[in-house]
Amino acid sequence: MDQSEKTLNVKSVDDYLHKNLAGYAGPLEVEKFAVGQSNPTYLLETPNKRYVLRRKPPGVLLKSAHAVDREFRVQSALAGSKVPVPDMYLLCEEDTVIGSAFYVMEYLDGRGFTDPTMKGETNATRTGILDEMNRVLAELHMVDINAAGLSDYGPPGNYFERQISRWAGQYRASETEKIADMDHLIARLEAQLPEDDGQRTLVHGDYRIDNLLFQKDGTSCIAVLDWELSTIGHPYADLAAVIMQWQLPPGKEGRGLAGVDRDTLGLPSDEAFIAKYCARTGRSGIANFGFYLAFNFFRMAAILQGVYKRALDGNASDPVQAKAFGAYVPVFAQHGLAALERE
Repeated sequence: MDQSEKTLNVKSVDDYLHKNLAGYAGPLEVEKFAVGQSNPTYLLETPNKRYVLRRKPPGVLLKSAHAVDREFRVQSALAGSKVPVPDMYLLCEEDTVIGSAFYVMEYLDGRGFTDPTMKGETNATRTGILDEMNRVLAELHMVDINAAGLSDYGPPGNYFERQISRWAGQYRASETEKIADMDHLIARLEAQLPEDDGQRTLVHGDYRIDNLLFQKDGTSCIAVLDWELSTIGHPYADLAAVIMQWQLPPGKEGRGLAGVDRDTLGLPSDEAFIAKYCARTGRSGIANFGFYLAFNFFRMAAILQGVYKRALDGNASDPVQAKAFGAYVPVFAQHGLAALERE
């Protein structure tokens, strides 16, 4: 029995798909993707077709976390839009099948990048990929949420106030030790909260290059993945998430651009990326960007703390990697405090 079968009941999935998915025919083979720390994700392979299954992790979970039903809903709503997503096939909300809710979607054969330096690629490809990343983000924030049936996908009110409250609560619920910088960051974000400017769009919640899939032989984006944190909120949160990632060290751990000579590699500066996004969305600029950047460092620290706590509880998708994430929580908190000093 391989590791996939230890974490996913293949027979139960096979039986369920035979009964509920038109055109499905086994036998079924399963392989767990290395990505997907939060919601375990699997490649389902049959003689005639490949699928992807994404599930809630087993065990006791934090309230509102791992909402695969929301992922399924938002991607279904975006079908045929200018925001590329896989086709959604079915959602199973019954825990009795594999022990938690899951959905099955289209498998897309593309290429992904875990590091924005995109080692081995030409400068033209690097420039094209990040420009496409910018274009898709702009399209995402211009989705007509009423026409897409998503106007109720998130509550009204100040998005950042709501998110800070939510993630501070999630952080406290998974706290394993006191981290002074995290406490300080939460207090400062609450004190420096901008007034609600009325912007209300669909937001992805974790928009970064490793959650995008591109053509194998081009730079066009064929899918935006991992919609667990999506909601109706403020577009600057997504934009600042991209810039947040770039503040981290390059390589497998940080997957950022800190210290990288971007001009030599054909990569845009933070300012150029923000300016192009503003041009595409009809904005003249963004004031107080440091707050939005700090917010993203805070939220990522809270997420990492949750992953670390699940590892300690024995519920992490990749226990070894998840336990290592605990060391990054204070680092992200420090980055968040530094971001608040940025113009």
